[in-house]
Amino acid sequence: MIAIIDYDAGNIKSVEKAVQSLGAECRLTRDREEILKADKVILPGVGAFGDAMKRLEEYGLIDTIHKVVDKGTPFLGICLGLQVMFDESEESPGVKGLSLLPGKVVRFSGADGLKVPQIGWNSLEVIKKSHLLKDIYSGAFVYFVHSYYVQADNKDDVIATAQYGETADVAVEHGNIFGCQFHPEKSSSIGIKILNNFINI
Repeated sequence: MIAIIDYDAGNIKSVEKAVQSLGAECRLTRDREEILKADKVILPGVGAFGDAMKRLEEYGLIDTIHKVVDKGTPFLGICLGLQVMFDESEESPGVKGLSLLPGKVVRFSGADGLKVPQIGWNSLEVIKKSHLLKDIYSGAFVYFVHSYYVQADNKDDVIATAQYGETADVAVEHGNIFGCQFHPEKSSSIGIKILNNFINI
């Protein structure tokens, strides 16, 4: 069973529907025991970094997520779920992230007249082999909605980047920890393939 963490963040139901479309059993839940027993765990979300961390704390999910990761359960963060995996964000100064991976989240500069937030399709630069992006190649287009992006401290964790005025780290993999800034559930066949890769890890 795949647990999709329900912490009142946006876009969670669409992730549930995408996982179900692949024939996988999944459940929206914030129940600690159910999450800890799951075969895999997904943390999706759209919204603000500080609000997300506040809700995760209120629901007692921060310790649960760390236990999931520590026991080796595959864990996938999507969009905001990816960002809170890191240490901090310029969006919410002073708010600590989950620190599952070292790094920070910064705002796009809007250089060259680029609109912030970035909303729409952008191509991936796949920079290393990985389980999450198996059979996904550079140039594949995926769907983004974000004003902030990850700067990972450990570049060995980064499996794909994208260009939007700056080079954004948009997909990561470290052991049983996986993350993508883009929305696989909105990224047509490429996104469904990435979700299927996670399901089959």
